[in-house]
This record gives sequence, structure tokens and C-alpha cells, in this order.
Amino acid sequence: MSSENQQEPKALPASSLRHVAIIMDGNGRWAKNRGKLRIFGHQAGVKSVRRAVSFAVSHHFDALTLYAFSSENWNRPRQEVSALMELFVLALDSEVKSLHKHNVRLRIIGDTSRFGMRLQERIRRSEALTCNNDGLTLNIAANYGGRWDIIQGVRQLAARVQEGILRPDQIDEDALCQLVCMNELAPVDLVIRTGGEHRISNFLLWQIAYAELFFTDVLWPDFDDAVFEGALNAFAQRERRFGGTTPNDANAS
Repeated sequence: MSSENQQEPKALPASSLRHVAIIMDGNGRWAKNRGKLRIFGHQAGVKSVRRAVSFAVSHHFDALTLYAFSSENWNRPRQEVSALMELFVLALDSEVKSLHKHNVRLRIIGDTSRFGMRLQERIRRSEALTCNNDGLTLNIAANYGGRWDIIQGVRQLAARVQEGILRPDQIDEDALCQLVCMNELAPVDLVIRTGGEHRISNFLLWQIAYAELFFTDVLWPDFDDAVFEGALNAFAQRERRFGGTTPNDANAS
């Protein structure tokens, strides 16, 4: 987060979104379009992360969740994965002090046990530094998958049943909801996906059940405040029913 990207604070109405999640897609294509290696696209994508975080802080979001590395991304070429891990370390080292300065709480969601010890230590250190901040919560989904998230919650429920703490008939949505990632945060209101694809790609399957979806052809390194503002404007035009009906629907013959 650099101060040059800071906007004048702009509070959103209480009825507006509190939690935005972004599938950051298009880094590789951005680099290919310029005749460069994919890692150059990922490096450019870090700048877009910085802009998005600054935007979220200035608009007083409760939480911003970014899909950085899915559990399926391990299938990419080894060289690219290795470069991504190194970029993750460098990004944590270079950004965490600025996040702390701006009262941002950083959290990494996902199965971090597969990462190298150097990266795991950086994650622990960064989360510890910012854990008491009460501004924006920035969630970075790394080695994360929506199915993994649900399964790890189900396993915890099964263990409680096995221990006699919980009866099977006591398992409901609320019980599982308390065990998936980000359970203490406001629900995801809006999911943005860049890069022109129109799919969720195993991202926050439980948490986005009633979220609004916004897709843009803009590649992630080109994602800026104007595109983010456009997503918010589109969200403002949506009528959120959460499975219910509007008064007009109810009165329709």
C-alpha cells in the first residue's frame, strides 16, 4: 500500500457491501501479450493488489479477500510455482509494515502447511504483527480451495460427534458455518473476477452462497480504481433478496 494510491475516505451507506472477494485472474495472459514470462505478470499483479487494498481502506470495507493461490495451482509448471512462492515471501516482507501502518489486519486462509518453512514463518510473523489492528481485514487465500474449506469443517464436526460432544441431529448450517474460514467476518457481499472468465474456480463455495457476482474482461494487472468503482456501481443496482421476494413479487397475481 503506497500513499500515492490513497483516495479521500468515502464511507459507503450502511446498507451497502462490507466484504468484497476478488478472483485475481489474467496475470499470465497480461505477460504473454507483452512477450514476457508469466512471472512478470504476477509481479505486475502485486501492484494491483496494493491498489485494491488502498481502495478498500479508503472506502471503509470491513474485509477484502483475494484469491492468490488455489490448491489446484500446484499443477502449474514447477518453475512458475517456485517463483510465485518467492514472490509471496517478498510481498509479505515489503508490504506488511505498510499494512500495519494503515491499521489493516492480515490473515492467510488456506492450508499453509504445504508451504516451505521460510514462507510459513513470514506468514506467522505478518499475522502476528497486524493481529490487533481493527481496520480492514485483508484475507489472502493461499493454497485454498472451497471444497477443502468445507471438508476441513466437516472433519471437525465428525470429530465432535465421535467424542460425544455433538449429536448428528445437531449438525446444521450454523454448526458448519462456525468452522469454515472467515466465519467471524461479515458475509461476502460481492465477488469480482477479472480476466474474462465466468466461473468461481472453487473459491469460497460456502461463503458466497448469496453474494453478487461481477465479471470483467480486464486482466488483473490492469485492474484499477475505475474498474473497482464500476463493480461497486453495478452492485448498487442489484436487488438482493437472499431467497425471499420483494413486496411487488408477493403481491403479484
